[in-house]
Amino acid sequence: MKLLTLAGLILFVEYCEAFQSASRLSVRLHRTPYQSRLCSTAEKAQIPVDAIALPDSSTPAREPLLEDLGHGVRRDFAARLPYWKSDFTDGFQLPCLAATFFMFFACLAPAVGFGGLYAVASNSAIGTVEMITSTAVSGVLFALTAAQPMTIIGGTGPVLAFVACLAQMADMYKLPFLPLYAWTGLWTSAILFVSAMTSASNLVKYLTRFTDEIFSVLISVIFLFEACSNIAGTFSSAPLVQALLTLVCASTTYTISTRLQGLRRTAYFNKPVRNTISNFAPTIGVVVAAWLARAARLSHGVTLPALAIPSQFGTTTGRPWLIPLLDLPVWARWASFLPALMATVLLFLDQNITVRLVNNSKYNMTKGRRPGNVLDGMHADMLVISLLTALQSLFGLPWLVAATVRSVSHVKACAKYDDDGKVVGTIEQRLTGALMHAGIGCCVLLKQPRQWLSLIPKPALMGLFLYLGASSLPGNEFWERFKGLFKEKATAVKERWTGVVPQSSVRKLTVVQLACLAAMIWVKESPAGVFFPIIIAMLAPLRFAMDRSGFIPKHHLNILDEE
Repeated sequence: MKLLTLAGLILFVEYCEAFQSASRLSVRLHRTPYQSRLCSTAEKAQIPVDAIALPDSSTPAREPLLEDLGHGVRRDFAARLPYWKSDFTDGFQLPCLAATFFMFFACLAPAVGFGGLYAVASNSAIGTVEMITSTAVSGVLFALTAAQPMTIIGGTGPVLAFVACLAQMADMYKLPFLPLYAWTGLWTSAILFVSAMTSASNLVKYLTRFTDEIFSVLISVIFLFEACSNIAGTFSSAPLVQALLTLVCASTTYTISTRLQGLRRTAYFNKPVRNTISNFAPTIGVVVAAWLARAARLSHGVTLPALAIPSQFGTTTGRPWLIPLLDLPVWARWASFLPALMATVLLFLDQNITVRLVNNSKYNMTKGRRPGNVLDGMHADMLVISLLTALQSLFGLPWLVAATVRSVSHVKACAKYDDDGKVVGTIEQRLTGALMHAGIGCCVLLKQPRQWLSLIPKPALMGLFLYLGASSLPGNEFWERFKGLFKEKATAVKERWTGVVPQSSVRKLTVVQLACLAAMIWVKESPAGVFFPIIIAMLAPLRFAMDRSGFIPKHHLNILDEE
């Protein structure tokens, strides 16, 4: 289920590699200049290292699919532990302070929103208090212990859809929901624990840009759709003046955040001022929108809804925090292993694909990293996620996993840029994640933070949703190729594949990715939404089938899909 169908092929390829390497090297040494242009960097990396240099044991492809018990986890923690102190001291920089404020709002709004949806899906067994509590506690623990602390965990739509299906299953079989939820989570935690200890995350090294781009665009589309639907909904359910003010506040947040974020690429002011304003751009956008909403309320009496923060700390229904596991019949405790398998696929793929995106070489991260290895930290982080899933299940809290848009936004907020806006490095630290999630916890425990948040209108945070979704799209080559379908060839920006790959091959790959994206959205929104992770898992076999089918010439596909 977790791409295990590729195992036989992988073993065959590794077995044949020694016989193929000599012929590959011979062909490359006799390439014409034009053929050399078609040779991707990924293809060049396959030249036997012993022919040109000493073997490099850090190359991901040389790691076995499954390692000795606990080997990957020990390697990840051992590589990151020497940097644990600097992970805090490096966080005392202005960009990290700006990232803390930005990510506080970027994570609080989804926590409140998902909390309300969980209450509907579970008949209030899990609600906003549980969601915020899980976000705060799990977020702090993950930030302190993760091998890749730049990743942000949170609630996601696919996990919510699965929990809704689990609640329906409990009603169908007349079972108590929370004990069923807890047992399913404990089984899921156990399977994830085994996958971490056996280094099953090594499967991710066989994914390519093809999968990353589709998954990243999907999450961005979800953010954009949720924000737009929320704003548009006010025009049918609220007075026109309030609906227009909602649109103004959301647009203000989005526009200010976007414009000020791009200030670093202009000639205005000096470089320190430009960078400071750009770092605080999302926070400035939220504050200005809140000021506009307050001015409209004082001068015209128009009020906007604020975040629904709980007034006191306690479970939504007043139940005890600890779930009574023995309330579930014995047969159901064992049967819950079946839905746990599906939950495992979902959490496994969500977590690892997001960490793969965070580990992208374009962010130039070095702490505990081997050059060009996107797997570093995955095994240790999967262990942490498995333990957190068990903790969340015992207390009836929502399961959290790496959130793609929030994680990528966090990395970009902590990145260092040159004058052209290109990333030249990243401030790798765990302070922003810990402080931001601790602040979310204060919103539940302390009265004063709740009063401050009541001044922030919900439309301002919807504008932040728009910014999160839209800011994750630039740089995604699938998105750039999609826009290229509607551009005049003579005036289009020259991409790295321009003049090397024919437009027919570019269009074919773009159409295939569009079809995959549409299929994933359709399944997610359908009654069969629980099978959403299966669609994600099938992207890798589809990519392999494209390689074999000749639908797109292999050398063209390798260029378009290279890292």
